[in-house]
Amino acid sequence: MPILLDKTKAPALQRLLDETDTTGLTWAIEPGGAQAIPGAGIVVGGISNLEHAGPQELSFVANPRYQSQLADARAAVVLVTAEVAQAYRESLAQAGRAHEALPLVVCNSPYLLFARIGQWFDRQLHPQPAGAIHPSAVVAPCATVDPSAHVGPLAVIEAGVQIGPRARIGAGCVVGENCRIGADTVLHPRVTLYRGVSMGARCVILSGAVIGDDGFGFAPDPSRAKGAWTKIPQFGGVRIGDDVEVGANTTIDRGALDDTVIGNGVKIDNQIMIGHNCRIGDHTAMAACVGIAGSTTIGQRCSIGGAAMIGGHLKIGDDVFISAATPVHSNIDKPGQYTGFFPMTEHAQWERNAVAVRHLATMVKRIKALEKK
Repeated sequence: MPILLDKTKAPALQRLLDETDTTGLTWAIEPGGAQAIPGAGIVVGGISNLEHAGPQELSFVANPRYQSQLADARAAVVLVTAEVAQAYRESLAQAGRAHEALPLVVCNSPYLLFARIGQWFDRQLHPQPAGAIHPSAVVAPCATVDPSAHVGPLAVIEAGVQIGPRARIGAGCVVGENCRIGADTVLHPRVTLYRGVSMGARCVILSGAVIGDDGFGFAPDPSRAKGAWTKIPQFGGVRIGDDVEVGANTTIDRGALDDTVIGNGVKIDNQIMIGHNCRIGDHTAMAACVGIAGSTTIGQRCSIGGAAMIGGHLKIGDDVFISAATPVHSNIDKPGQYTGFFPMTEHAQWERNAVAVRHLATMVKRIKALEKK
């Protein structure tokens, strides 16, 4: 479904690109088949995928596998690589349809440029609210809320909290005592920050996230009963860097003594569990339902697939890719991709494979014995 602006607010293509953050990108407008001047008269009223884009909408081709869809596209303009642009022009020329060519923005990274343009549209559709504290919000007298920050209805801001410029605290959020929230950070409705959470600038925390709750710390206590436990108080906090995103219903535990640390640019999907004292390196990303047990350190620029399970007290180095559903029980020192699960198969076949796996250790011993002979 296209994302559309009111027609009166639709920008010319050149203006749209001028107002978009193109840091690190190179781009150039190439005219369509009926155009003499690149970009002339092109108005961009929305963004959409290529299949559904209409004559006032911008789209993109990031994967060459989909460049064949360009032949029948109706978009106002399409973001492409130089290679895709050349193949598109040549195919139309061979079919005698060169005059039908769409205007293109040739870019070294169309997907990234599309993301940046999407941010421009998001700002138009959801403008920053004026700094204000809703009358129903409860703000402790000793909390510091920047005048440009916005605090929504029924939010609770406890003692000692510091909220930076242009931050947005959604409806029903609870920000515990002595938390610090950086500039332009957004807490969507119903986020809970326990005491002592520190968060940098431009973070986005989605609804239902709980940050700074007690870690799972208990000491065996046979003096009370066989199998009984005594709670270990959790004195640490959570420190989150700049440009971090935390997904809906994700939990990040506070440290027991030291802080749990989430580095700059980390992207954490929905329904993820990060245990106490974990340290996540800059620009690491993890997909939904990942579980990370306490006191594990994960390096920079790692990617962790959905539902991967990572044990406690481990160290994972930089630039490691862990495939979805992979259990990790030991340290990973070398960059690369790591996978550890059985692919799906018919249940009866899976049972036969499982039986064989149970006998692998015995089979290895027998093979070694045979090799010695």
